[in-house]
Amino acid sequence: MSLETVSTTRTFGGIQGVYRHRSRETGADMTFSVFVPPQAGQGPRPVVWYLSGLTCTHANVTEKGQFQRACAELGLVFVAPDTSPRGEGVPDDPAYDFGQGAGFYVDATQAPWAEHFRMESYIVSELPEVVAANFPVDMARQGLTGHSMGGHGALTLALKTPGRWKSVSAFAPIASPMRCPWGEKALTGYLGPDREAWRRYDATALIEDGARLPEVLVDQGDADNFLKDQLKPELLEAACRRAGIPLTLRLQPGYDHSYYFIATFMADHLAWHAERLA
Repeated sequence: MSLETVSTTRTFGGIQGVYRHRSRETGADMTFSVFVPPQAGQGPRPVVWYLSGLTCTHANVTEKGQFQRACAELGLVFVAPDTSPRGEGVPDDPAYDFGQGAGFYVDATQAPWAEHFRMESYIVSELPEVVAANFPVDMARQGLTGHSMGGHGALTLALKTPGRWKSVSAFAPIASPMRCPWGEKALTGYLGPDREAWRRYDATALIEDGARLPEVLVDQGDADNFLKDQLKPELLEAACRRAGIPLTLRLQPGYDHSYYFIATFMADHLAWHAERLA
C-alpha cells in the first residue's frame, strides 16, 4: 500500500498534507488531503471525512473550507478525497456535471465508466484502509460530511453502512438525485435507465426503503441558486419526518452554494461531529 507524500504544511500546530496512491478500485492515481491535529501525538484521533461537490478536487475544501483551526482545537483528523478518478485512460465527458470531477460516489455499471468509476467502493473500503495504515486515526470514531454532490454521497453512504459512521452531516446536499437534472443525468450514465437501480444512490429513496440514521445535521443557504431545481431539501425533510429520523435542517438566510457558505458553518459542523465522536 504505497503512499506518496505530495506536500506537507504546518498549520495551527498540526500538519496539513496532500497524498497520492494508486487505487485498486479506480485503476488510477488518487490524490487526497489529510489534516492531522496536534493531539495526535498523544494517540489516535477521531476522523471526519469530507466529500466534495461537482467539479471539485481535494484542494477546494483544503484551501477554502477553513476547517484546520477547528480541527486543531477539537482534535479531529480531517480527510478530503477527490470526487472521481482522473488521468490518462480514464473516460471523461465535456460537460462539467458528468465524468471526471463528477463521480457521484457510485460504483458505475455502464461502459465506459464501470472500469474506473468505483467511488463508492473507494470511499467506503479502500481509502479507509490507506488512511488507517498511514495516519493516527481511531477508526471506531468516524464522522462523515460533504457538500452538494458530496452531501449526497455522505448521506447515501452512511445510510448504506449503518453503524460505520458515528455522525453524519451535509452542506446543501442533493437530497434526491432521482428527482433532479444533475442526478438523473449522472445515474442514467453510470447505472443505466432502470430507475429501481438508482434508489440505492438516493438518500430520500433509501430512507423510504427502510434505511435509517440516528440523526442528521444539514445546513442550506436560502439564496442558493440550485436550491429549487437540484437540491430539494424538503424531500429529505419529509422522508426523515415519516421515518422518525431526527433531522436538524437549518435554512441559512442570504447564503449561496459557495465555499463562503461552507466556511461560515464548517466549525459548527465539526463541533457537532466532535461531540458525537467523543
